[in-house]
Amino acid sequence: MAEQTLLSGTPSQLRNLGWFLLCLLVIPIPIAVYKWLETKCHIFQLTTERLLVTRGILSKTTDTLELYRVRDIQVTQPFWLRLLGLHNVHLITADTSTPCVALDYMPVATGLPDQFRTQVEANKMRKRVREVAIDEPLTMDEPHAS
Repeated sequence: MAEQTLLSGTPSQLRNLGWFLLCLLVIPIPIAVYKWLETKCHIFQLTTERLLVTRGILSKTTDTLELYRVRDIQVTQPFWLRLLGLHNVHLITADTSTPCVALDYMPVATGLPDQFRTQVEANKMRKRVREVAIDEPLTMDEPHAS
């Protein structure tokens, strides 16, 4: 089955609200334009097999995360983000180069956490990946659980 793009987007510009206000009051406008471009060029793309996160204005860097490596999905929605219809999605992974992938200020309407969960489970089933938890043995110094 060919890999298909399911979702593509960028974080909300509300992430730069503080910078925009500061630029109106103190700092010149070019910094506000730079921050706007920085957020606009932070692109994520969810496919059926991978998450691609691209950053950079002139020079681009793309991080690739195989979805079967995702261990946990954490969604945080502080009060002020909830009022604006946004949330932060953090992926805890088994990938050594990117143990945590943060997608901040994402619109709730995209249903991103549910799409991640669906694709992660489908990839784990397709690749027959199982997670094994190994408890460390007790040492003589640790009290025994009774």
